[in-house]
Amino acid sequence: MNITKTLYISDLDGTLLNNSAELSEFTINTLNVLIAKGVNFSIATARTLASTSMILIGLNLRLPIILMNGVLIYDKKQQHYTTVNSLAPETVEMIIKTLRQSDTNGLMYELKGGELMTYYESLEHKPIRDFVEERITKYYKTFRQTDRFDRISPENIIYFTLLDKRERLLPVYDILSSRSDLKLALYADNYKPELWYLEIFSDKASKQNAVKHMRQVYGFERVIGFGDNLNDLPMFAACDVKIAVKNARTEIISAADYICGTNTDDGVVKWLLENVL
Repeated sequence: MNITKTLYISDLDGTLLNNSAELSEFTINTLNVLIAKGVNFSIATARTLASTSMILIGLNLRLPIILMNGVLIYDKKQQHYTTVNSLAPETVEMIIKTLRQSDTNGLMYELKGGELMTYYESLEHKPIRDFVEERITKYYKTFRQTDRFDRISPENIIYFTLLDKRERLLPVYDILSSRSDLKLALYADNYKPELWYLEIFSDKASKQNAVKHMRQVYGFERVIGFGDNLNDLPMFAACDVKIAVKNARTEIISAADYICGTNTDDGVVKWLLENVL
């Protein structure tokens, strides 16, 4: 296999990260050795740059990283977003109206002047409160409160995140899934399986489109992807070889060509060691 023409790309939570949402020392050291020997490795995650940057400290990635389910591609060397898929203002207004009618709480993301800002209306809903508090404490992320999302200009809104029990998210999913200008990602939280995420973003964005973009820009002839959750299915669609970690959801395992070890046993990097060089 020609490693210079192959892209290896991995999801983070539940795949490359352990159950403490961290990279093990073994994973960091092994990936750095592989990258130094010419392996093209990157990540595709639903996370934002704020938490991803903290998680990736010590990892010598050369390639851009895919963030927020493909809404953003970020070049770490140049320190700027090379791809931004924003929502149309009228689409943002429709989403906010739907959330209000459904009495659903969540987070709204704005990218303006290269700065990502996350807004919330209330922290009364415990899953959202826990989400915000964890990211402030662990990743020093900044949030802003607004009494209403529609008081924020819709011009630079790129993303919405809802976090609740699946049955409470399904009505919103059913309403928005008919929109041709939207992509939705509905999947279980890796760390609290009783909770689910519903993430809402532009139809132009997806892990699939982002991987295709990287393949084209860098001339990769082959893409090998690693995943564990439902939002990794679009990434798998852009991969020549699909590998599920052993702890992955049934749908991911069914879609995979191969199964590697679990996320808690450094499954991704052990597969790379055995199969790449």
